[in-house]
Amino acid sequence: MTGDRPPRVPQPRTCPHEPPAGYRQLHARHPVSRVTLPGGGPGWLVTGLAETRALLSDPRISADRTRPGYPALLPSPAEGTPLRTMAGMDDPDHAYFRRMVTAWFTVRRVRAMRPALARLAGSLVDRMAAGGRSADLVRDYCLPLPSMVICELLGVPYADHEFFQTRTRTMITAPQRAEVVRAAADLIDYLTGLAAAKAERPGPDLISGLLADQVAAGRMTVEQVVNTAVLLLGAGHETTSSAIAVSAALLAGDPERLAALRAAPGPAVEALLRHTSVTDTVVTRIAVADVEVGGVRIRAGDGLVFSTAVANRDHRERPDPDRLDLADGDRGHVAFGFGVHQCLGQNLARAELEVALAVLFERLPGLRVAVPAADLPVKSSPLVNGLHALPVQW
Repeated sequence: MTGDRPPRVPQPRTCPHEPPAGYRQLHARHPVSRVTLPGGGPGWLVTGLAETRALLSDPRISADRTRPGYPALLPSPAEGTPLRTMAGMDDPDHAYFRRMVTAWFTVRRVRAMRPALARLAGSLVDRMAAGGRSADLVRDYCLPLPSMVICELLGVPYADHEFFQTRTRTMITAPQRAEVVRAAADLIDYLTGLAAAKAERPGPDLISGLLADQVAAGRMTVEQVVNTAVLLLGAGHETTSSAIAVSAALLAGDPERLAALRAAPGPAVEALLRHTSVTDTVVTRIAVADVEVGGVRIRAGDGLVFSTAVANRDHRERPDPDRLDLADGDRGHVAFGFGVHQCLGQNLARAELEVALAVLFERLPGLRVAVPAADLPVKSSPLVNGLHALPVQW
């Protein structure tokens, strides 16, 4: 902190699975701290677990990104395109659109997908193994697997995966508004064309289902279906691929951790989600009325940024918050957010992470990271953190 000016957010990660040191320092002093937002105005960084839960379940804290003063950590594509998704809405609008897609992400539906997930993961490992004894795990495994899954779910041809991967990555990482708007517009145009094709020839996919069940009944417009698909594409592969990559880096070459994963994969995945928290500051909000939390009064109009990574390591909640205990299956973390906006696809994300890690280390038990941990290229963004590449050998 310089003088009396609060520190700026966002701050970069220097380690793929550790929150920024500046956030930890603020949390050590108070779980709700004054910060300077990217536009230069004042805001709050919430790092306490109890405070995060309290605020994200409080109707006085809004997710409506159209409100004046809403804290944007990156340029918003909504300001240059017709894109407006349920992630940036409050109830009742948010609940209305969420109900339209909830059935596609139930525990039962995801459970039925697991055999196909395992086959996809196995085919990717076989392809890596056929190419030699080394690979870039991000390029060859962590990114393609979630991409294949979300393509199958939405009915997007996988042949077009490079197009939507580059556009969604630009949309959630680019610092320049023009780049973000252009990427979002490209995605909207592509998915609008895809929706038109599916109206003529529907398939067993989410876009076809929404067109048949919701648009035909007048409950959604085609534009709203397209916006929903943009949201799911953006949230459905970049985040999961990062979680798989960072988790694999923590497990590779560690017999004790690998044994714990094999013994209880479900609890291990929960521990990894808590420890890595790759979508650290993706959650932002604005207060629409005065709120008091943790002895701090947040005023109407104040912007809030939530560090879920620090909240998941709140020293008040855990005696050893930085220890990765793979036997700890506690689901009380906020890696998927909290409250009504808690991640819609969390059941699918859990299944993908569990299957991806199980298949990878079952097929390649000797897999190890090929470079020192300090040399791994860290991907640091306000929305998704992780690794740009993960060189491995087996």
